[in-house]
Amino acid sequence: MPLILISGFPSSGKTHRSQQLLTEFTSRITASREPRVQRLKVHHISDHSLGLSRDVYHAARSEKDARAAFSSAVKRVLGPDDIVIADGMNYIKGFRYQLYCEAKAVQTPCCVLQIGTPVEKCREINSRLLATPDEDGGYSEEDFENLVFRYEEPNGMSRWDSPLFTVLPDDENPPFDQIWEAIIGSDGRKIVVKPHQATVLKPATDQNYLYELDKTTSSITTHILTWQSDRPGETGLEIPIPDVSSPLTLPTSPVTLPQLQRIRRQFITLNRQHALDKNRIAELFVEFLNDQFGRG
Repeated sequence: MPLILISGFPSSGKTHRSQQLLTEFTSRITASREPRVQRLKVHHISDHSLGLSRDVYHAARSEKDARAAFSSAVKRVLGPDDIVIADGMNYIKGFRYQLYCEAKAVQTPCCVLQIGTPVEKCREINSRLLATPDEDGGYSEEDFENLVFRYEEPNGMSRWDSPLFTVLPDDENPPFDQIWEAIIGSDGRKIVVKPHQATVLKPATDQNYLYELDKTTSSITTHILTWQSDRPGETGLEIPIPDVSSPLTLPTSPVTLPQLQRIRRQFITLNRQHALDKNRIAELFVEFLNDQFGRG
């Protein structure tokens, strides 16, 4: 059933808002007379529930392992009768895309709730938590600033960040009704999510698949660099990509080789285990590039 991704700065109040959702949705399920709603269960998954220390964000390796543990926990409970509140940092758009794909794989809705607490307020809260040993401590100052710097804000124009809801510090509650409508539906109508080639996760059985994934993304990367070198200073333009119907929109500053390689590696990592239609790889990579450039 539905996946609710919580996203926000460290010490922004993500767990408080998650607990509000947990209480509200559990109450609605208990009070409902609809059989399909009565079957629902609500799961709250967080770093704390998984026994993950805030110190995991101090090193790349431990942070990667923590994300893997979080993702695995979410996947274990995603099902037809479960609402999953993923109360994690979820600050990397590629990680949100990965969880979005997991939800699409089981044909269930997904939405993002952004906790819109300003960074100055988060810094104040974090400092207070660090100074209060009896509290559930904050992040070290170094880790806090690093996480804020690397935070990739959700974008409602991206399919994996949509629908996007925002709750501000002065809001008494999250937008319960809108979130419920988006992921559960109303008047007895169930939200139906149709799988498609971009997000249906199936084993990559074709021996040539990884070769095609590497070859196609490499070819597009080379095409972008060649186009730029032939037209120095021309930025922010739409450029055609061979065999792709939609153009690629360049950012307002020149794209570098390391930047393209990083995005390409991220796309391959997200899709190497999932057999996309080989004829769609180029289209999806260009779409992924456009989103990355638009958010950079």
